[in-house]
Amino acid sequence: MSAKLLDGKAIAATLRDKLKIKVQTRVQQGLSVPCLAVILVGQDPASHVYVKNKRVACANTGILAKDYDLPIETSEAELLAILDKLNADDSVHGILVQLPLPQHIDSQKVLERVLPQKDVDGFHPYNVGRLTLRMPLLRSCTPKGVMTMLTETGIPLAGLDAVIIGQSNIVGRPMALELLAERCTVTICHSRTKNLADKVRAADLVVAAVGIPEFVKGSWIKAGAIVIDVGINRLDDGRLVGDVEFKEAAAIASWITPVPGGVGPMTIASLLENTLQAAEMRDA
Repeated sequence: MSAKLLDGKAIAATLRDKLKIKVQTRVQQGLSVPCLAVILVGQDPASHVYVKNKRVACANTGILAKDYDLPIETSEAELLAILDKLNADDSVHGILVQLPLPQHIDSQKVLERVLPQKDVDGFHPYNVGRLTLRMPLLRSCTPKGVMTMLTETGIPLAGLDAVIIGQSNIVGRPMALELLAERCTVTICHSRTKNLADKVRAADLVVAAVGIPEFVKGSWIKAGAIVIDVGINRLDDGRLVGDVEFKEAAAIASWITPVPGGVGPMTIASLLENTLQAAEMRDA
């Protein structure tokens, strides 16, 4: 392995320590404790793990988490009513609705019901629009976390050819906007992309967010490229792997994120950052 590891777990721990000090300072100044409402609908096992990790991170940072664990039978109208109450509650600075939601609930309608200034996931069209116009407020957590990781490389991003594999609203599209704002030349690839391997081979920076185990082959990676693996997939034998062939890619890349312990912890750290930012915005 020649690539250096972008250790998201370590970077996130340092970021949480800084946030904890900021929260303590805020409270000492007589300001309110940042508060995040976390809504979970149903019993999806993966969602329960994610939400537990977010709640633990809040507690360790001094952020108050209000828990709303709702049965899978919860109607769309009932969920929207809860969001309306949280929107009107000045003690709640951020609202997180864990995805995916049950099929009988319109996820987009739910995400748009959250006030933009409490949208700590960065999914509301208002916040995505601000990012598009290079006027960001609350930014999508995973791409924001990736940008924090990239600063650790010390490599200037301006002018790099970046390829993003995956066009989701959660990762691919906002990731492209983040990199474009840093003056990268960005290509978004998807299921209809032709000659995908050739496009990846030309990239100085690769962000894989396709959700298919080891989809990106090590032979696709350009020598010295930065590889960001957003995927996390559990194989039949229980192993967790990313969207990139790690061992093969690590032999060629200059920097690479591990799975697990790479992008995942940074997503949660970015959520905490956004919650504190939302509290500061409310007080401004």
